[in-house]
Parts: sequence; C-alpha cells; structure tokens
Amino acid sequence: MTPPDDLETILARLHHAAAEGQHLGAVASLRIAGLLGLDALTIDMVTGAGILDLVWCDPADGPAPELDNLQYTLGDGPTLEAARVDYTVFEPDLTTTDQARWPLFLPAAMRSSARAVIAAPLRVQGGISGALTGYRATPGTMTPSQFRDFHRVRQALLPLLLQSVQSLLVSDSGGGAGLRRYREVVEQAAGFLAGALAIPPDQALARLRAHAFHHDRSLTDVARDTLSHRLRLDDHS
Repeated sequence: MTPPDDLETILARLHHAAAEGQHLGAVASLRIAGLLGLDALTIDMVTGAGILDLVWCDPADGPAPELDNLQYTLGDGPTLEAARVDYTVFEPDLTTTDQARWPLFLPAAMRSSARAVIAAPLRVQGGISGALTGYRATPGTMTPSQFRDFHRVRQALLPLLLQSVQSLLVSDSGGGAGLRRYREVVEQAAGFLAGALAIPPDQALARLRAHAFHHDRSLTDVARDTLSHRLRLDDHS
C-alpha cells in the first residue's frame, strides 16, 4: 500500500501544477485536509456571474459539499463571510459560537458533523476570487503549525485558482475544460430567472434561495426545476 503524501510533497505538487499553467481540476485527487488536522476542505470560486461556486473538495464523498451548499442556500456562514469581508474566519467550537453571527447556518450545522471551521479568502489580481474552508468534527483550536500550514496551502492554491478563473472565462461550455462546478446549474437558473422577470441576477438568486429555504429543498433541485419549467418563481411564488 502506497503511504500518503506528506505536506511538503503536496505543496511541491501544487507548485509544479501552477508552473505548468494548470487549474484546480489538475489537483482534484490530492488529499490535503488530514495533513492540516481537518476532516474536510473546500475551495469556492467566484464565477463571472458573481456566483460563489464550489469547485474542489477533499474528500469528495465527505460532508464538505453538504456544508458548503447549506451556506449557499441559506445565505450565511463562514465561507461566505470570508469571501465577503476579506479576512480569515475561525470558530474552534460551533456549539458556543454566537448565534447572531450565522443565524441560519449554525442551527443547520449542528445537525451535521462539523464542530469547528476555518475559512480564508482567496485573493488574486487584487480582488476576492474565492475562499478556502476547512471543517473538523471535533471542537478545539488549531495549533500554530496547523495555522501556518493552512495558509501555506492557501498561497500555493492561488495560481491554480487564477488559472481556473481564466479557464472559465474562455470556455465555451462554461465548464472550464474539466474543472468541476457544483453549482453551475444555479448560475444558469439565476440567469434564466433574471431574464424572465427582468430583475438583476442577485435578486433572481435571492428568489431561488428563499424558495429553497422556505420549502426545505436543495438549492440545486430548485434551480433544476426552474430551468425545466416545473417551478415558476414569479411574484406570487
């Protein structure tokens, strides 16, 4: 059995991928979370339409996509805060976090395995282009070395994120040449709804979120139903 890579090997692979002009899709198989003392790790990227889209998670079959989607559906949480205000967010114990900070996300997170979270903005070319978020199933602070390593990984990811942004901009399909986008359908639905109702895209997204929240549904499912005309979110919805 091949032993897992250590952090220095992971960083070297990230630097090598960046030097070759690759995007995040090229490092989708790397296992990084455990090396940072975390149980899950995500990367969200701001798309051209202003949608914060999940594009990478470790492990792929872990709790991270659900936690990320909860934040996006509810409209608050550590990932969104880090991307919005441009500073690192760290809560070592979600059970004692002030409810006013994330009034919608925290109750939902308590039904998951997450008990600690760290989220940091990903800034490229002078602007916020995404966020790196880590989750842990046990409460407690990170050690100084874990903090340093988390930010070393964040810095190593920035060139790959920049390539991902550029890949999306030039991709005819919108898929970024192999870059996985978890919420592409939400962006499409927000654009469709904005055109149909003659409203700004952010208002269209707010309608999708509100319907998903009030009907306890996945935002992705609401988006799919909107695009297939099974759901109409007009003024009376």
